[in-house]
Amino acid sequence: MSKFDPYEHLNVSLNADGSLTRHLNLPRLPATGEDQLLPGQSVVSKDVTLNEQHKTWMRIFRPTKLPSNDKSVAKLPIIIFLHAGGWIDLSVSNVFCHESCNKMSHEIPAIVIGVEFRLAPEHRLPAQYDDAVETINWVRNQALDPKGDQWLRDYADYSRCYLYGASCGANIAYNAALRLLETKIEPLKIVGMIMNQPFIGGKKRTKSELKLATDQYFPLPVIDLLWELALPQGMDRDHRFCNPLTEHNKEKLKSIGRCLVIGFGGDPLIDRQQEFVKMLVMSGVMVEAKFDDVGFHNIDMIDPRRAAAIISFIKEFV
Repeated sequence: MSKFDPYEHLNVSLNADGSLTRHLNLPRLPATGEDQLLPGQSVVSKDVTLNEQHKTWMRIFRPTKLPSNDKSVAKLPIIIFLHAGGWIDLSVSNVFCHESCNKMSHEIPAIVIGVEFRLAPEHRLPAQYDDAVETINWVRNQALDPKGDQWLRDYADYSRCYLYGASCGANIAYNAALRLLETKIEPLKIVGMIMNQPFIGGKKRTKSELKLATDQYFPLPVIDLLWELALPQGMDRDHRFCNPLTEHNKEKLKSIGRCLVIGFGGDPLIDRQQEFVKMLVMSGVMVEAKFDDVGFHNIDMIDPRRAAAIISFIKEFV
């Protein structure tokens, strides 16, 4: 694969200042706004600034039809969603991410908060972990503020908050959850974490990485480049940001809460994901693992049936 160009595969080019030009201009959708209820619309959404200086923001989704208990509106779980994109691309406003959040909000039902975190290499790790933690703290602050966000105040159950990440987003969710173990976020309570095809790595190649080195969607040179662009300069791939198996505290991990891990047999990362599950279980974490022999990395972005199956797994878990 010496002639393979991972930049070309990813449709990006590296600039002299170390930034990227992203050539793929994926379609985006605007939020509906708070009052734009059209006939048959099952979910409304709005954008909220997270950190003006960092240009980070959140898209909040809520179902229009709310379940009720004894004629009063039942409070909904909160799902904080961290999107895929290999650290370097995508947005919560891209059609796929927006529609995924819409479906989750409607079908579970839940308040879904999609995070527009900073991208690498302009912002290397741990910037993305910082943005996730800042989002969680923002949600907590709404619970403490009588004048906080109205949707959360009226409809959210702060005692049932879940972190959901896909690919690099799953890595962000895990590392953000580890940080939260050292801070008080009451009355917010993280009760579970969903990691869909977590993007993790390490220096030593696994059998699945070697077997699927020339994978059509996620070949090894692309995986290598994404880590090169995301990790802090000078840091190797056995650092805990990349390889969660090298540094972990069993006692600390016990408190991380229930986990759902989803993976596919045609993903070069499948061996790492299964070892990661073993490590969590050995640390006393309650893990539900959903591994399918058939499928590739980010298959749910291409195959609507897999996307629907993943939402049904999440619904069962929540």
